[in-house]
Amino acid sequence: MSWLSKFLTSSIGKKFIMAVTGSFLLIFLIIHLIGNFTLFFGPNTFNGYVKTLDVIKPLIRVIEVVLLAAFVFHIFYGTLLWLEDKKMQGGKFIGKYRINASRQNSSFSSRTSFVTGSIVFIFLVLHLGTFFWRFNVHDPEGLANTHEYFNIVTGFFQIWWYVALYVIAVLLLGFHLNHGFQSAFQTFGWNNKKYFPLVQKIGTIYAIIMALGFASMPIYFFFFYGGNL
Repeated sequence: MSWLSKFLTSSIGKKFIMAVTGSFLLIFLIIHLIGNFTLFFGPNTFNGYVKTLDVIKPLIRVIEVVLLAAFVFHIFYGTLLWLEDKKMQGGKFIGKYRINASRQNSSFSSRTSFVTGSIVFIFLVLHLGTFFWRFNVHDPEGLANTHEYFNIVTGFFQIWWYVALYVIAVLLLGFHLNHGFQSAFQTFGWNNKKYFPLVQKIGTIYAIIMALGFASMPIYFFFFYGGNL
């Protein structure tokens, strides 16, 4: 197993883990957005969607464990790569010239990926502390039996500071996804000069759809369901 240990601790191995976990999270976000969009069809549709998830709860619990593992590994190895990159910047020379051309050779979303990822992580903790906690742990109103989750979600979406944090976080998520999508394809070796521009465009479109899609829900319910500044 020494080869596996060497691979996982190498820069390529860390990037591969980032790409695999990131790809899994990219797919999850699509499914999550589609499910959340049932909010726009009213309480019966959204509550029915949550009730369907409750029927397959054992499978959902397995998926949640896999998601948690993906997040942990993605964050851990992303932090390691960022620290290694910071050590490399300004630390190597060719003759009398310092190698530090990351700004010229990287996109804005790439240079800010650690910052955007960190902010999204902080919001994720807040997000889990509101929706997941109310859905699965602390349920004083007994909504788990009635499946009246629509009121919980729209209730949070009428709190101005939560809506503001939510929208800012998902817009930053869009920047993070734009870099992550393209980076994953590069890591998997799908960076042919002929086709990679198409990958970049698809990644940008995906990031925009995810950011605007998630942002549309709190904005809509804040302005049309009685939110107050």
